[in-house]
Amino acid sequence: MRDAIGLNFAAALRSFLRQDPNIILVGEIRDFETAEIAVKAALTGHLVLSTLHTNDAPSTVNRLMNMGIEPYLVATSVILIAAQRLIRRVCTNCKSPTEVAPQVLVSLGFSPEEAKSVQVMKGKGCERCNGTGYKGRVALVEVLEISEEVREMVLSGGSSIEIKRKGIEEA
Repeated sequence: MRDAIGLNFAAALRSFLRQDPNIILVGEIRDFETAEIAVKAALTGHLVLSTLHTNDAPSTVNRLMNMGIEPYLVATSVILIAAQRLIRRVCTNCKSPTEVAPQVLVSLGFSPEEAKSVQVMKGKGCERCNGTGYKGRVALVEVLEISEEVREMVLSGGSSIEIKRKGIEEA
């Protein structure tokens, strides 16, 4: 953008809002001004979709507050947070079953019954995957719906860990 003439991300976003769109896509929220405009747009009935760099979904709430957005604004403007990680996909051409101790699978979140029946695959490496055993990526997505209980936690200053526990409990 061109800050010298007053054309920056926040100014462009304000200009778009004058057109009264139903849905606004903000590429990334990086600063207070952009966050504030996105929150105000959400509060006035626009659906705002954006990205924000955090480690997980519950951390988004604290990140917005650390940027200077008041907790009551975060609680009333955010309705859903989705966090994603891209992980490598095991090559379908050279994958083969591998043994993993059931207690390892249980420690990763599988129930003891599931751990007995899960078949773990590992890529041996082939021409198609350049000998790595991996080809492509797949998204792991964590979704946090801002329910009334989570909203209350945000308003009362709940930590990311508490919000995460509540989200897991509600899932």
